[in-house]
Amino acid sequence: MSHGKYFEELEVGAKIQHEQRRTITEMDNVLFCALTMNDQPLHIDAEFAKQSQFGQRVVNGIFVLGLVVGLSVSGLSEGTIVANLSFEHVLQPHPVFHGDTISVETEVLDKRESKSKPDRGIVRLKHIGRKQNGSIVCECERTVMFLKKYKEA
Repeated sequence: MSHGKYFEELEVGAKIQHEQRRTITEMDNVLFCALTMNDQPLHIDAEFAKQSQFGQRVVNGIFVLGLVVGLSVSGLSEGTIVANLSFEHVLQPHPVFHGDTISVETEVLDKRESKSKPDRGIVRLKHIGRKQNGSIVCECERTVMFLKKYKEA
């Protein structure tokens, strides 16, 4: 059974505070770097990172972006999404470290009917990821094709 929202259920200006949060572990960061072949020492070398301005390893930003989008799935797009069409305006103003807990809010920025698929609609979303102290760690705009609940005859 789908838990996501259909095109008709998404209203421009609506804000959704997603219930699910996730604490990022060292394993998450190291495994993601290994899987994506990213050997940036700032992410995986504790001694190198100690000498950086952060004083510790920084979680891979692409992982953080993926996590922010992933935390939005339950209650937003689970079972109702057709495809991601674009990711734009990605900002990561504050670093994420092992042990930080990420939460996400989504705002519906815009929506329109699909011109070529009458059973679908296009929705532009803004996701904001914050860590436990409230600082923003990731913002992005995402354009998504959603299914319609009511099919046109």
